[in-house]
Amino acid sequence: MDIMEQVTAGEVKRKGKAAKAASLKMVNLSTAEKNKGLELIAEQLLAQQALILTENAKDLQVGKENGLSDAVLDRIMLNEKRINDMAHAVRLLTELQDPIGETLETIQKDNGLSIQKKRVPIGVIGMVYEARPNVTIDAATLSLKTGNAVILRGSSSAKYSNMALVKIIHQALDKSSIPADGVQLIEDTSRETARELFRLNQYLDVLIPRGGKNLIETVIRESTVPVIETGAGNCHIYIDEHADKTMAEKIVLNAKLQRPSVCNAAESILIHEHWLRQNGKGILEKLAEQQVEIYGDEQVCSSFPSAKRATEEDWAAEYLGLQVSVKTVQSVDEAIAHINTYGTKHSEAIVTNNEANAEKFLSSVDASAVYHNASTRFTDGFEFGYGAEIGISTQKLHARGPMGLKALTSSKFYVYGDGQIRE
Repeated sequence: MDIMEQVTAGEVKRKGKAAKAASLKMVNLSTAEKNKGLELIAEQLLAQQALILTENAKDLQVGKENGLSDAVLDRIMLNEKRINDMAHAVRLLTELQDPIGETLETIQKDNGLSIQKKRVPIGVIGMVYEARPNVTIDAATLSLKTGNAVILRGSSSAKYSNMALVKIIHQALDKSSIPADGVQLIEDTSRETARELFRLNQYLDVLIPRGGKNLIETVIRESTVPVIETGAGNCHIYIDEHADKTMAEKIVLNAKLQRPSVCNAAESILIHEHWLRQNGKGILEKLAEQQVEIYGDEQVCSSFPSAKRATEEDWAAEYLGLQVSVKTVQSVDEAIAHINTYGTKHSEAIVTNNEANAEKFLSSVDASAVYHNASTRFTDGFEFGYGAEIGISTQKLHARGPMGLKALTSSKFYVYGDGQIRE
């Protein structure tokens, strides 16, 4: 191991050890103590907006110099509204019920044993994420509310913002009962530190990657720590032959354009061939008017000559920008098959007035969230009533969909007796 590897390994292990020690102290915190710490974080975010914006400006400047796309810069960018939104989300967490200590099941045995299954913190959560500095606040505060410590490892593109935000968190926690060591930031964003974190089984209980396809696949492939997969978002809108024209246009434009750089934005549109012949040109023109590049199959390109011919890569692409793939299908079954082949199990929608087709779509599409006559942009912890979310899980074990407070808990059996022994 060379000197650089020794330094990076030292930071990861040192902070892992500190987070583990903090997590053991946090299990006995009351809800009031945790909420007080969260309120102090919200206050500090608002009080130190100038610091956050100054450090965020450094990230944006470096990003521009490094040629980052507008979509990535938008994800990095913080402004007064986004900081206010972060503080508001933290305060909302204080209003949500604390799941820790909730009794999930009670078993009363004939021998007098009373067995209770209760929610408990997971322990130490590792977060590996790209670009968005708001994840620093979401991950930290959701973890703290559930009595978990968290180790954060953001990307170099938001390094200065993340350091400022964690500094603010620590200043707030120093005035609370929550140990400041409960929130750790790996400041070295090299690949060496990432690999160390992936193998930090001694201190980490779970690892959650949040970012693009390459990041998530790397974590899954290289981690020896259990992983909760938060998938990329190749989200589809299927316009059925029985879809209302006005509704379909409204949903597609919202899902694609309301915020193109996020994972629940629509990246692919499937259109029934009958609907395409009758209404397709109008919706494609509206997308093009908003500077959306359209990649279509033969029928789409015939209907709309300015569309570019789609490749196999386009059907699987998460563009995160003003591009969309458009494919013609002959039935709801073909739409389902296409989505289950190319989708990322995130969010999928059908627009139709045919209830049978809607039910077939909702039950057959393999995704964490499925929609009938609504935009995929609603897949979000806040919109689902969870406050913030630590990620959108696209796997099926432990948690699926927007991960709120309960997704950051485990369970433990409490067994109460008065001298029973097993014969």
